[in-house]
Amino acid sequence: MRAVTWHGRGDVRVDTVPDPAIQEQTDVIVEITSSGICGSDLHLIEVMAPFMSVGDVMGHEPMGVVREVGRDVTAVKPGDRVVVPFNISCGTCWMCAEGLQSQCETTQNREQGMGASLFGYTKLYGQVPGGQAEYLRVPFGNTLPIKVPDAPSDDRFVYLSDVVPTAWQAVQYAAIPQGGSVLVLGLGPIGDMATRIAKHLGAGQVIASDVVPERLARARRNGITVIDSTDQAEVVARVRDLTDGRGPDAVIDAVGMEAHGSPLAWAAQKASAVVPDAIMEKVMTVAGIDRLAALNTAIEAVRRGGTISLSGVYGGATDPLPLMRMFDKQIQLRMGQANVWRWVPDILPLLIDGDPLGVDEFATHRVPLEQAPEAYANFREKKDGAVKVLLQP
Repeated sequence: MRAVTWHGRGDVRVDTVPDPAIQEQTDVIVEITSSGICGSDLHLIEVMAPFMSVGDVMGHEPMGVVREVGRDVTAVKPGDRVVVPFNISCGTCWMCAEGLQSQCETTQNREQGMGASLFGYTKLYGQVPGGQAEYLRVPFGNTLPIKVPDAPSDDRFVYLSDVVPTAWQAVQYAAIPQGGSVLVLGLGPIGDMATRIAKHLGAGQVIASDVVPERLARARRNGITVIDSTDQAEVVARVRDLTDGRGPDAVIDAVGMEAHGSPLAWAAQKASAVVPDAIMEKVMTVAGIDRLAALNTAIEAVRRGGTISLSGVYGGATDPLPLMRMFDKQIQLRMGQANVWRWVPDILPLLIDGDPLGVDEFATHRVPLEQAPEAYANFREKKDGAVKVLLQP
């Protein structure tokens, strides 16, 4: 089959690789019809490169049609249309029963000290082949795939794999009071979707910060108040002006790992291209090569007694958290990988009954799988208005 594979920093290719096969009798084989490119995928060809291997199949936002099932699979059958969550969870362990599928005890990567395995995402998370391919082997066929109706188009359901549950959890963790205010930092796919969900769930004032014109325009069309800056002082001043000088009830950090504007982080990330991977693995797991600009903005912007919800991915810590400031402001902080199946019962009816979140037109680009390298480059460089890209084998 054809698949998007990792070949090095900034080097994504479409190669012919072996077709997946049933390995356990609870496996299913899914023919992929759509698979998103996520901002987290860009980390794999940049700062997370030391944890990748040449030939790794990428992608963790897939959906498609079941083509083969193991003999113990009863929940789905060949011909069923399914979405595949990005975190690989058994659905039956204690963590899964608690709604913490991202911490699944069956697929936890204990040797790495990490949580549940992920499709297409580094040896830290199991090095499981991903879904930017023609076919995908999906374990736990009775509990992991999300069965969806045969219609409408993929755009209605594909974001159930990652984007919508991640944004939904970010909003839930933000604990925005009914009619309250929220600031979303970053208007990439997760931040954009978080603004839509916050409005849908009853936030009275939704504000967002970014500098990319296409992202700002999308948010404005959806009735979001935008701040066209990411400078901390400017964002804090403007959001306080919009919230009676108090600051928003909640802030969602949808930015995470970022080097722009930080010479030390930029230099460290560049060093990952020349320093041996074994050394960079240690640097990233112990010290990290982030800057905490977005998180520090969130800490300053949120009102006293407010909540920060962290959905952006961080890779370590280069700066200490201002704990005195956080304690003094009585800030609550929640974070973590989205627990996809925890939120499916809340989200799926919205996607079946209509399109209140605007997912039908959420993608800016739909391209053939063979054009993945160009699509990655455009998304990485924010060219051609690329905000959300779907690959279609």
